[in-house]
Amino acid sequence: MPRRGRARRRLVVSALVGLLAAGCTAGPSSRPAVLEGEDAPAPSPSTEASPDVPLPDLAEPRGSSLAWEDCDPGLLDGLDTGRDAPRVSCARITLSLDAPGLPGLGLTRIGLTKVGDGRIPLVVLNDVGGEPGTRYAVRLAETLPDEVLETFSLVGVDRRGTGTSDPVRCVPDSERETLLTHDPTTTVDPLLDAARTAGQQCAITLEDVQTAYDSWRTAGDLEELRAQLGVDRLNILGHGDGSVPAAYYAVRFPSHAGRIVLDGVPDPSPDVAGVLADVAAGAEATLDEFAADCARRDCPLGDDARAAVSELADDARTTPLRAGEHRMSSVLVQHAVLAGLSQPARWPELADAVDAAREGDGTRLFTFVAPWLDDTGPGVPRTDGVLATRCNDTAARLPIDQLREVSREFGTEHPVFGPVLAQRLVWCSPWPNRQEETPELGSPDAPPILVLSTATDPVTPEKGTIRAAEQIPSAVRVAWQGAGHGALGSPCVGEEVTAFLVDGEVPRDGTLCPA
Repeated sequence: MPRRGRARRRLVVSALVGLLAAGCTAGPSSRPAVLEGEDAPAPSPSTEASPDVPLPDLAEPRGSSLAWEDCDPGLLDGLDTGRDAPRVSCARITLSLDAPGLPGLGLTRIGLTKVGDGRIPLVVLNDVGGEPGTRYAVRLAETLPDEVLETFSLVGVDRRGTGTSDPVRCVPDSERETLLTHDPTTTVDPLLDAARTAGQQCAITLEDVQTAYDSWRTAGDLEELRAQLGVDRLNILGHGDGSVPAAYYAVRFPSHAGRIVLDGVPDPSPDVAGVLADVAAGAEATLDEFAADCARRDCPLGDDARAAVSELADDARTTPLRAGEHRMSSVLVQHAVLAGLSQPARWPELADAVDAAREGDGTRLFTFVAPWLDDTGPGVPRTDGVLATRCNDTAARLPIDQLREVSREFGTEHPVFGPVLAQRLVWCSPWPNRQEETPELGSPDAPPILVLSTATDPVTPEKGTIRAAEQIPSAVRVAWQGAGHGALGSPCVGEEVTAFLVDGEVPRDGTLCPA
């Protein structure tokens, strides 16, 4: 069956560049720098990728040692597993838990799903604070082009301490609630006390392996997975901060790196406060896009959904919102809205939830943030795994006086989501300092890596993804001019990803996909 959209017309910025590039396949292709679409912005200056290492061919697996079996029904609850959906099976692998300076200290088990029957594995990693990789892979199969699923089976991975993998559950319930509900833009001390207690309890519970939950060691987990999948090279799709261990894999094991796609790489800058300020700005820009979408659809929030969200959060400062047995503080309302904004497919659901919350019923809105607090799905509350992984991944720790100052600034400059992002500054401040230098994100020995950015992303803003791509020597970037967390929902981006993964065509760096 011919590929969808292969015959679409293109807008070529430079005819000379097109002529010079013609005839290339497994290397820079003749695909132009801008794809046709109304109001597509002019591309920023970019260079055509000329990697020293070619994109690897797709190789047939030698034979997997993994024992795939039927999944626990609870894992797939709420996902499309009907007759026409790809088949889903589950497995677990046992790995060394290596902590810094303590090789071979203990074992851990990692949960996996296999989605579809494509002959070549494509490993899928999600944000540590997002849906577990085992579920995300099933959901991703609903949106990827058919050609990808005809070639690849998706192998969803629950990262260390998340989802169906051996859990990290070390934060006491009361401290977990404070970490998520207290507003540090008013006063930092209660949140800092909760972070100290959480760190102390995690040190007691996890003992010598407290620092073993990080993205560098997740890359090592992927190498063991590669061996058990029976492939010479590992093809990977990383979403959000799941892109970081995928990028590290190409750094640690370049000779085993296959075709790698990074969708929304976090900003690698060591200026944590600056990075989180950019995330707050990206979240508020996405809220504006949500409001515009709401106005176009004539949704229940009317013509100013931004005002509706702001008023709801303001009201929750004095009277917490009721959500069944839970009470949602202003910051927890912001958390829930931010979670909904990251998934444009759920924007109608988010609008209805905000509307119900304005009438006093926060039950629907709470579902967006429930996985951070409750055992409502597979695995444990996400807060614990996020705390361990993000704090182990970052080296920066701000002193208390700076925490107070920056938190106040966040509240003033980013009133809608500043408090949520200011929390993250405080969470890691009492956590053990990283014992190793932060690894490089890229390697000149790695094959071409496809980096996707989204113009208005509430989790991994495009500005940060561009910085990340600049640190990966073999990166080529495709920029989607849309909104939401990650670009894989765009049909145009889907075509570029299909060409890269299936056909081995590397797009020109700076290619634009219109919204």
